[in-house]
Amino acid sequence: MQHPVLPPASAARLERRHYGMAISFVLVVLIPVILSAYYLYARAADQYASYVGFSVRSESAPSPADVLGGLGSLVGVTSSSTSDTDILFKFIQSRDLVERVNARLDLREIWSKAPDDPIFSYRGDASLEDLVAEWERKVRIYYDNGMIDLRVLAFDPLDAQNVAKAIMDEGGLLINQLNDIAREDALRYSRDEMERAQERLREARQAVTEFRNRYQLVDPVADVQGQIGVVTSLQQQLAEQLVSLGLLRANAQPDDPRISQTELRIEVIREQIDAERQKFGSNSGEAALSDVVGQYEILAVDREFAETSYTAALASYETARAEAVRQSRYLAPYIRPTLAQAAEFPERAKLLLMIAGFLSLIWIIGSLIFYSLRDRR
Repeated sequence: MQHPVLPPASAARLERRHYGMAISFVLVVLIPVILSAYYLYARAADQYASYVGFSVRSESAPSPADVLGGLGSLVGVTSSSTSDTDILFKFIQSRDLVERVNARLDLREIWSKAPDDPIFSYRGDASLEDLVAEWERKVRIYYDNGMIDLRVLAFDPLDAQNVAKAIMDEGGLLINQLNDIAREDALRYSRDEMERAQERLREARQAVTEFRNRYQLVDPVADVQGQIGVVTSLQQQLAEQLVSLGLLRANAQPDDPRISQTELRIEVIREQIDAERQKFGSNSGEAALSDVVGQYEILAVDREFAETSYTAALASYETARAEAVRQSRYLAPYIRPTLAQAAEFPERAKLLLMIAGFLSLIWIIGSLIFYSLRDRR
């Protein structure tokens, strides 16, 4: 069975919607691109860029705690959780810096030198808020691995370089202020620690002096050792006399005068032992001796610890004072503010392509929406 042959399709004709799409393309894409090209190449003023790059260098001396047995808690070693470069990065974006640089150079005048360019020229009033907004347009900051790079734009190459220099100068002043604050804090803390250690040492020595006056002993340990030696010697003599008395009683006559002499000698030695023990200040003998020696050892340990602490604090103070006479933080530029030889901005071709692409994308999306709604009818 043969199917009937359909007649050929009629030739395509332009309809109203096709003309509408063409007109919309001209209105949405073509005319704005032409106007943008005219403005960029005819009215937009040339802008010159000055580049500068710097970082914050820091030097620190070794802590005396490393030499004095790790007394870090005594010398007050401190560290900061926020680096100086992070502070400087925030400072460059701050209103405070804009106000300082404006006081130096009059940024409104610098960025208003293109009156025929209302888009790229400064278009704010006399308020500092408008100047901060323009600062964000003209000053770009890049931060990577502790290094800060700046790009400053102006309508005159010398103006751009002067703004970059002013930023670097103000950043150096900030770092110097941070350095001074850190040095003053370290010096004050070290001085306070030294004074506390000195007072602690004074109290420890005073306690030892009062102990010596109370017990009338210059060195209780040496005196007690001497007393112990005397008592030990007497006890050895007593043991020898007791042995001699036993031998005499076993071998001699009961009325032997040597027996009475030995007994007398033993009695005298025992009385001497009691007298020596009485010098310890108590009839309990060894108990009083333990108390005296124990008290002195506690005081001696306190004094030794106070002396060590004072030595560490004094070394820390001397180190802090040495640090105070030299700069431990400074701004290190690795790219000096450059002076542009040719205008790099505005990037006319790049901006024109971006405008054309953005408008074309809007037109395409609008066309798809239009045909989608039309097909649903």
